[in-house]
Amino acid sequence: MSGETSAIGLRDPAARPRLALTALIVVLLWPGFNLTEFDPSVLFDARSRETMGKFVATFFPLATSAGFLQLVIKSTLETLAIATAGMALAMLVAWPLALVITRSLSVSRIGPGPGYALGRIMRLPARFALTFFRSIPEIVWALLFVRAVGLGPAAGVLAIGVTYGGMLGKVYSEILESNDTRPTTVLLEAGGGRLAAFFYGMWPVALPELVSYTVYRWECAVRASVIMGFVGAGGLGQQMELSMRMLAGGEVATILFVFLLLVFLADGVSAYLRKVTA
Repeated sequence: MSGETSAIGLRDPAARPRLALTALIVVLLWPGFNLTEFDPSVLFDARSRETMGKFVATFFPLATSAGFLQLVIKSTLETLAIATAGMALAMLVAWPLALVITRSLSVSRIGPGPGYALGRIMRLPARFALTFFRSIPEIVWALLFVRAVGLGPAAGVLAIGVTYGGMLGKVYSEILESNDTRPTTVLLEAGGGRLAAFFYGMWPVALPELVSYTVYRWECAVRASVIMGFVGAGGLGQQMELSMRMLAGGEVATILFVFLLLVFLADGVSAYLRKVTA
């Protein structure tokens, strides 16, 4: 009897639903693998191994000539400038729209008021703008801005500013809504304005999470600026594209190593800012 009780106690009541969900996911993913012609065995084919081996062999030794390193340093600073300026522009886009769509900052939410209809009317276009900005990939925005302002970093800054403005605005609003909103409600009920409720009620509570996500997005902006360099937006990406055209594997490896250092830098900045704002 005790053995049966022990077996029942060890049995997972959610095992069958989990198994059914796993089977359903596999069934749904299988057509996707077929559609993308996904075949991992190709990576281990003798011809593929030989091709990849020859390609990787060109990465060594790394290019360390003084002239090339000067170009890499200049491109690195340009990449950091594109990412930082783009994020600054993105926050200018994101914060006003995020404050508009954050319902916890709405005075009409705490009781009937004349601003209820106006608040709904303002939130709809703000939500649409954020959705529109982030729905178009940054590389597409970069292509459009290259046509508008010409080749160079300005196109990358504008592309990051628009795309990441949409992303930041949406996530900022969700962070503000998900944290404790009771201080904000108390301030609104006491007659405080929207900005006062935000700065004194929401900002202190949500600051660590907001900083962490913003630095993470800055890291993503660094990567995005490298990709946009392939369409003429400047930075490390443009230099990498030139090196790849010349089949200079050592130069490509040096740029990839610098890019790895940038990611470590972003991690360090993020950890420091989380510690400061905690």
